[in-house]
Amino acid sequence: MNQNNEEKAVIFGRNPVLEALKNGRRIDKLFILQGTDTGSLKAIVGKAKNAKITIIRCQKSKLDEICGENSNHQGVAAYMARKEYVSVDEIIKYARDKGEEPFIVVLDELTDTMNVGSIVRTAECCGAHGVIMAKRRSAAINGTVAKTSSGAIEYMRIAQVTNLAQTLESLKDKGVWIIGADMDGEPIYSANLKGASAIVIGAEGKGIGELVKKKCDFMVSVPMRGKVQSLNASVAAGVVLYEKYRQEYL
Repeated sequence: MNQNNEEKAVIFGRNPVLEALKNGRRIDKLFILQGTDTGSLKAIVGKAKNAKITIIRCQKSKLDEICGENSNHQGVAAYMARKEYVSVDEIIKYARDKGEEPFIVVLDELTDTMNVGSIVRTAECCGAHGVIMAKRRSAAINGTVAKTSSGAIEYMRIAQVTNLAQTLESLKDKGVWIIGADMDGEPIYSANLKGASAIVIGAEGKGIGELVKKKCDFMVSVPMRGKVQSLNASVAAGVVLYEKYRQEYL
């Protein structure tokens, strides 16, 4: 969600806006491209009217101004309250209230908003209970993250922490295994990913930081046969998270 000011944010794209409406998020204004009340936009307008949200019909230039000229807003944007972060303890409680072992994704200084959005989407699809990221040197939860997550950001609990290494140590004290994704780790298909676990995904290019790596109980890797021996952060996360899902639920 692109920050509009200290109190407001902007989300754009049909799925993110529709999911925000379904989830009951407080939306102050909805901007719709003139002459496009068809398909999913019709559903968005209908839900907005039912919720008595102000609807503003506008030209594409206005939407470009709100969302950014190169954004794929799909003819819709909304001003809304900024997404609220949760505490790490709330993520743990949410999992255990469901009678499940915590399944957490930890992002170590990921700065690419599209990667973060993709990982949030995959985490939600895999049944992760929450995402933890550092307050500094991390991508902002903005409109690009919301758009790339295809609305999954509305359902994912996200915690921002000051010290990621200390947070991992605290998770270990709560019985959560810390598993790092790293090229030198054990192949994921022979590793045991079951049970309470936090899977750490490293930053684009440099991977997991040394201090965070020291807090990991063990490392796992994605086997590769090609000449290029590295994966995009969101792709690597997807492979690891789905192997965790396979072991846990299939």
